[in-house]
Amino acid sequence: MLNGKIAVVTGASRGIGKAIAMKFAQLGATVVINYNGSAQKAEEVKQSIIADGGRAVIKQCNVADYDACEAFIKEVIDQFGRIDILVNNAGITKDGLIMRMSEEDFTNVVDVNLKGTFHCIRFASRQMMKQRSGRIINMSSVVGISGNAGQINYAASKAGVIGMTKSAAKELASRGITVNAIAPGYIETDMTNVLSDKVKEETMKQIPLGRLGQTGDIAAAAAFLASDEAGYITGQVLAVDGGMAI
Repeated sequence: MLNGKIAVVTGASRGIGKAIAMKFAQLGATVVINYNGSAQKAEEVKQSIIADGGRAVIKQCNVADYDACEAFIKEVIDQFGRIDILVNNAGITKDGLIMRMSEEDFTNVVDVNLKGTFHCIRFASRQMMKQRSGRIINMSSVVGISGNAGQINYAASKAGVIGMTKSAAKELASRGITVNAIAPGYIETDMTNVLSDKVKEETMKQIPLGRLGQTGDIAAAAAFLASDEAGYITGQVLAVDGGMAI
């Protein structure tokens, strides 16, 4: 389904990004595994893809850094000559109540989650415009739609991603580029594993389907949006949340 495609996945060393990278590779794409912190985890993802018969390379970049992002995307284009799919998945959380949240914690989350998405779109879209084709998939969140106490920075960044997605979709559509967002609900990852059983129980009450999502649920949605079958879909937000945002 993605044979011959070059796919860049940011924050692909773990969690949702890892699942998307592995899914894309299984579908025939050459995957660029971006990471910022853990080279070892990125290497493990690469080796898993290769062991499964796929193709992958690793590129380190802090997406919050504008100049580093420009160099990162240039390096990918120099190596492969094109970028067909960009998944802006890199993200962080620094939760806290409004009255206790430091400016630094607010800024850091916005810099990675929102500005990082802008940086990658900014530089990858230029190549996609030359190609007159491309798929951009941005990772939002259910809390970007409904908000969440204790996550004003994260919710603001993810709501911003939705606005960015719709604006970019309008700008890039004439060049054959689609831009969509996925809004995951509570997905079982390293981030959710640290939650207490009480918090998980309370969360479960908000999910009509009655279970936490799996990273594979998000990877499947990303694979669809990256495929030819989704060629007439742009500017949309696909909630993969078990019904939380209903």
